[in-house]
Amino acid sequence: MKLGVIQSLAHRMQRPLTRDKADTLLLLATCAFVLLPHAGHLPGWVFPTCMVVLAWRGWVTFRGNRMPPNWLLLPIAVLAMAGVYLTYQSFFGREPGVAMLALLLTLKLLEMHAKRDLFVVLFLSFFLILASFFESQSIGTALMTIAAVIALLTTQLSFQYTGAVPSLGQRFRLGTTILALAAPLTLVLFLLFPRIQGPLWGLPGDAMAGRSGLSETMAPGNIAKLALSDDIAFRVKFIDPAPPNPKLYWRGVVLGNFDGRVWAPLPATWGNRRININLRGAPIRYQVTLEPHGRNWLFALEVPQALPHVDDNPTGATPDLQIRTAHPIGNRVRYDLISHTDFDLQPIESPATLRPWLQLPAGFNPRTLAYAARLRSQYSNPVEVIDAVLRYFREQNFRYTLEPPVLGKHTVDEFLFTTKAGFCEHYSSAFVVLMRAIGIPARVVTGYQGGEMNPADGFMTIRQSDAHAWSEVWLANKGWVRIDPTAAVAPERVEGNLASVLPRRVLGGLITIDGTNNGWLAPLLQLRQNWDAVTNAWNQWVLNYTPDKQRNFFRWLGFADVDRPLMIAVMTIFGMAAVAVAVLPMMLRQQQRDPVDTLYRKLCERLAREGLPRMMHEGPRAYRERLTAADAPLPVKRKAALARFLERYETVRYGADPTSPSAALSELKLLLSECR
Repeated sequence: MKLGVIQSLAHRMQRPLTRDKADTLLLLATCAFVLLPHAGHLPGWVFPTCMVVLAWRGWVTFRGNRMPPNWLLLPIAVLAMAGVYLTYQSFFGREPGVAMLALLLTLKLLEMHAKRDLFVVLFLSFFLILASFFESQSIGTALMTIAAVIALLTTQLSFQYTGAVPSLGQRFRLGTTILALAAPLTLVLFLLFPRIQGPLWGLPGDAMAGRSGLSETMAPGNIAKLALSDDIAFRVKFIDPAPPNPKLYWRGVVLGNFDGRVWAPLPATWGNRRININLRGAPIRYQVTLEPHGRNWLFALEVPQALPHVDDNPTGATPDLQIRTAHPIGNRVRYDLISHTDFDLQPIESPATLRPWLQLPAGFNPRTLAYAARLRSQYSNPVEVIDAVLRYFREQNFRYTLEPPVLGKHTVDEFLFTTKAGFCEHYSSAFVVLMRAIGIPARVVTGYQGGEMNPADGFMTIRQSDAHAWSEVWLANKGWVRIDPTAAVAPERVEGNLASVLPRRVLGGLITIDGTNNGWLAPLLQLRQNWDAVTNAWNQWVLNYTPDKQRNFFRWLGFADVDRPLMIAVMTIFGMAAVAVAVLPMMLRQQQRDPVDTLYRKLCERLAREGLPRMMHEGPRAYRERLTAADAPLPVKRKAALARFLERYETVRYGADPTSPSAALSELKLLLSECR
C-alpha cells in the first residue's frame, strides 16, 4: 500500500505542472518571501502558522485537490484572530495589525476562486512589504524589499498572459524593468515630496537598537556586558585632526550617588549655576552621528565649548557637565561640536557644592574605610594619595577581566582585598569610594573611550564595546581632574582598544581574536569596515534626510524662499521630467509599424468586436478560410470582400508582389473599405 502511494506521488512529480499550478506555486513562494522579513518580529506562533497554511495551500495545488470548505476556514480564521487578541490584548496598533495582515494574507490563499482574489493577495503582499519598514529601515531591509517587489511583479505578470507564456527568466527581467522604470520618479519623490519630522506611524524597531547601551546607573558587571557587543553607539567625522587614542574620552553620564552597590546620578537641574571651564590648546571640530538609545543624553569629546544643536530637541547641561536633551533620543541624530582635550573644569568650588561628592553610605566596606584612614595619615597632599592608590593597583596583581567573580554586600572591600579582578566599573567605583573616604571629592563618569577609524569613509566608529567608566577628583585650583584607574592595570585598554587587552572568543571559543595577532583576519576586518561605510552612507543620506536637509536642497536648487506650494510645484515639474526620462526612450526605440500591417490589424480588431476574433495560431489564409466558410455568419458579399482583402494582404506581405508599395497600400485601403 505504501509502495503504491510512493509510486503514485513519484508519477505525479514526473508530470509537468499545468500553467495554473505553476503560477499558483510561484505565488505561494512569493508570499513566503514577503513574510520572511517579519519572521523575527512576529509573535512566536504567527510565522509558523503562516508557513503551515502556505504548505497546506501548496499541497492542495500540487495534488489538484479541492479548496477547503468555508465551514473549516471560518473557525481557523476566528482562532487566528483570537490568538492575536490574546497576544496583544487588542486588535488596534501597529504590532497586532501586522500580525493580522500576515495571517489574513495566508488564509486568503485558501479561498481563492477568481482573478479578483488574486489581486487581493497581491495588494495585501505589497502592503505587508511596506509594513516591514515599521521594524527596520536598514539597507538590508531596503534590498529585501526591492527583491520582494520584483518577485511580486513577476508573479503578477505570470497571471496576465492569455496565450503563450514567456519563460520565468523573461518574466523576471520584465518585472525588474518595470521597477527600474519607476526609479527616476521614486528618486524625485524622495528628494522633493514635502517631508514631515520623524518617521510615519511611529518609530521602526531598529530606531531603538541602541537601547542596549549605557544606562543611568552603574553596578558591577554592567559595562562588562556591553564589552561583548559590536553594536554601533555613534560615529564621528573629524574636521580637524583626531586626537590620539588616550585622549578620546567621550563623556556621557556622571554618577555621584552610591548606595553600597549601585551608582546613580545626583539630582540636578539645568542652569542652576554657571559651569566654569578654562579651555587650553587647539580646538577640535567634529560631527557626531548618534544612534538612537532612548535616553536623554548626548556624548561629546571632553570637553565641548558649547552645547550642540539638535533639531526639535532642546539641549542643556547639568553642573557636572552632562549634556542632556529635553526628549529621549528616539531617532538617529547628528550634531556639530567643538571640544578641547586640555582644560580646567570648575577650578573654584564652594564646600557646600563639593559636599555631595563626598558622601558614602553607612555600614558598607569597613576594610576600605580603614585603608583610607591609613592613607590619610601617611599623605597630606591629595596628589600623593592618588599616586599611592594607583600604585596599589599596579603592584598588587590586579587583573582586568570581563568575567570577574561575583561580589557580595561589601563590593569594594571584596574587590580591593580579595578578588582583585574586575572591569572598568570595578576600578572606577573602588577608586571613587577610596577618594571620598580620604576626603577628596570624587565621582564616576561613564561614556566611551577610544574608537576605530574607518579608512573606507573617514568616520570614526565608537561601538558599545568601547563603553568605559573612569573617575574624576576635584583638586584645588585645578578643578575636576580625570583619573582613569583602569590605565594603571591595563594601559593597553586606553592606548589601543579592548581587543588588545582581552582576547575575544568567537565560534564557541574555536577562534580567539586579539589586537596583536589578527593579521589573518585582515580581509574580514576590511570587509566589515567597507560594510560599515556603506551602512553609514545609507544612514547619513537616506534615513537622515530631514525636512531641514530638504529645505537646504531646495536652496541649493536656487529657491531662496521655500514653502509647501513651491515644493509641490517643483516636485510636479521634476516628476513629469522623470516620467519623460523613463518613457521617451521606450517610445523612441519602438519600431514604426508597417502601414500594411496597420490595415490588417484594423480589420482584425473590427472583426473581433463583432465576435469573430483571429486566433493566436491563425495566419491570413487560415483566417480567410474560416471567415468565408459556408457556416460563417456573414453575408455573401462581405465574405467576398474579406476574401479579396486577405488574399491581397497575403500576397503583399509574404509574396512577390510586382506593384509598387504605394500602389499596393492604396489598393488595400480600398479593399478594406469594402469589408465593412
